[in-house]
Amino acid sequence: MKAFSTLDDMGDVTGKRVLVREDLNVPMADGLVSDDTRLRATMATVTELADRGAIVLVLAHFGRPREPSAEFSLAQIVKPYAAVLGRPVHFVDWEDDTAGVAALKPGDIAVLENTRFFGGEEKNDPAVVQRFAALGDLYVNDAFSAAHRAHVSTEGLARALPAFAGRAMEVELDALEKALGNPDHPVAAVVGGAKVSTKLDVLTHLVTKVDHLIIGGGMANTFLAARGIDVGKSLCEHDLTDTAEAIFDAAEKAGCTIHLPYDVVVAKEFAANPPSLRTCNVHEVAADEMILDVGPAATEALADVLKTCRTLVWNGPMGAFETPPFDAATVALARTAAALTKEGSLVSVAGGGDTVAALNQAGVAGDFTFVSTAGGAFLEWMEGKELPGVAALLAR
Repeated sequence: MKAFSTLDDMGDVTGKRVLVREDLNVPMADGLVSDDTRLRATMATVTELADRGAIVLVLAHFGRPREPSAEFSLAQIVKPYAAVLGRPVHFVDWEDDTAGVAALKPGDIAVLENTRFFGGEEKNDPAVVQRFAALGDLYVNDAFSAAHRAHVSTEGLARALPAFAGRAMEVELDALEKALGNPDHPVAAVVGGAKVSTKLDVLTHLVTKVDHLIIGGGMANTFLAARGIDVGKSLCEHDLTDTAEAIFDAAEKAGCTIHLPYDVVVAKEFAANPPSLRTCNVHEVAADEMILDVGPAATEALADVLKTCRTLVWNGPMGAFETPPFDAATVALARTAAALTKEGSLVSVAGGGDTVAALNQAGVAGDFTFVSTAGGAFLEWMEGKELPGVAALLAR
């Protein structure tokens, strides 16, 4: 039995007004949506509710407006959203919200204006909770990407109305439960990225949860430096080597093995295919060289680690993957994880903007068990923090 209610638990919704929190915060270029991934992610929930006869009222934020303005109005999303859904979408401004909602019929879908046009949205103001709640009979949260915020539309409404998880939220929570909540062991975590400082809480939490912690990217250099290795001109937070040592100690106590590269790809300048490119042992990095990727031998050894595991959580690339050939380790390891997932021996969950881009570059995003497009929420979940939007659903 699930710890939260889903659309399956809603009963007859014919004629019911359902407030659905979605993530419509899409990138725009020249007045057009440049990436409709987030719009497509809402389809399962919104169309199911409309087909079941509900009046679907979509709540979302757009950008970071200081005050209401055309630049941040969700009116500009309505036409592309209708194209994605393949059905008409209405727009309801807060100026005439009650009249606009009253005019809708069962099966209609409407986008309400940017929730952040109310200063009280981000403060979880009880008066704004009541205003939003008065428009609906039921509440659905389908925006995991905003679940780390205790706002009116993500948390307050879940406590004011009967609350349910949408289909996208349901899939995400199920995947995260399999990855770290109640995973099959051995569990591996791949954590990459530039700086240890941005992922301190993630690393500290993961060593208590996983059997293998694979550290890549610039943050691996800080851990190598903590082990007394000279990393040359590499990106490295030398002031955090004591912190890295503390994470090594915590991992040892918890029975978690930390994997660092023992061969690396280095260059004297950070550019595509530089003439100074070479592969060497980590102890052979020259003073004027920088580490830009994990070497092939270490990558192969890490692939062997994944072959012994049942579960994988991935956040961050292994090297400077945006610049060739420093994407080699990320691509190779991602392809190994994808192949193990396809054969059924590994549950693989990945998340974070750079991670999604790297998996797309490797051509394997579709082969992972689950890839989360949530940024901050995914990171906070990896840190072991309670997400207010999820906690409110579980409380119900």
